[in-house]
Amino acid sequence: MKKKTEGGGQAVSAWGNEISTLVENKLTLHHDAAELHMYETFQMADLVKLRFNAPVMTTMLTGRKVMHLPDMDPFNYRPGESLLMPSDRLMQIDFPDATTDEPTRCLALTISDELIRETVAELNEQVPRVESSDEWLLNTDNYLMQNDPEISSLIDKLIRLFRENNPFKRFFIKNTLRELIIRLSQTQIRTGLLGNTGKHLTTNRLAYVIAFIRENLNRALSTEELCDKACLSKSHFFRLFKSEIGVSPAQFILTERIQRAKIILSDPAKSVTDACYESGFNSITHFSSAFRSIEHVGPRQFKQQLFRAN
Repeated sequence: MKKKTEGGGQAVSAWGNEISTLVENKLTLHHDAAELHMYETFQMADLVKLRFNAPVMTTMLTGRKVMHLPDMDPFNYRPGESLLMPSDRLMQIDFPDATTDEPTRCLALTISDELIRETVAELNEQVPRVESSDEWLLNTDNYLMQNDPEISSLIDKLIRLFRENNPFKRFFIKNTLRELIIRLSQTQIRTGLLGNTGKHLTTNRLAYVIAFIRENLNRALSTEELCDKACLSKSHFFRLFKSEIGVSPAQFILTERIQRAKIILSDPAKSVTDACYESGFNSITHFSSAFRSIEHVGPRQFKQQLFRAN
């Protein structure tokens, strides 16, 4: 909380608005297709009720909440996470850690149903999914997610756009909202394919390819082999893989190999050399360089840090 003005005026929040309440003090900014609600809470509170009359994306910025949602166990809600909810869904929120010096800050972005429908419909028309029976969609039914760098960047951009004075503001906001809707849809599809691959094996050829890659990480995997498994041409395969998984096939294989290597390195009986060859690398030098590019630390240091922590 900012101090009162020199003349003894009302204290103002980090958003620049006057503080009228210590629990969920709010600044609301408007757009034709959305509203941005920015909240700060300066004291502990329990079961604070909140609901919106449009689909909403809430995002934690600082501090911690405990969320109570229908048909879900209470859960901690932390910075870097977002929650998508349908309109008129009741939230009840605890603020166990909020103080004057360390307030809890979050935002709630409501987006019109119409803009969501229009954007998803255009996406399905312009960039069809790999299977004709599948469609892009946006699931707002209590969908909790970890923000990736692209979504975090769009959230920061929307905060700036809503607050700036610019004659093109409404256009910039709408375009950014459309990108956010698409990114969220991509994230949900990707999470479903990667996290529940087995569920989609017989209905989605990319899920089949992902399972094949994971089962064969310890050997060379050619582009031709993957295209053959997907029953797609090379150009079609690369475009669809990048569209639905978010990275190229080569980058996906590399990331999966590093994840496999981390599991191997967590075994006290396994060495860096074991992790290298068992995760599909044919050179310690290449393995160390690739590991560092993703984890920002070498495999030997990773193993040392892991066991020091334990």
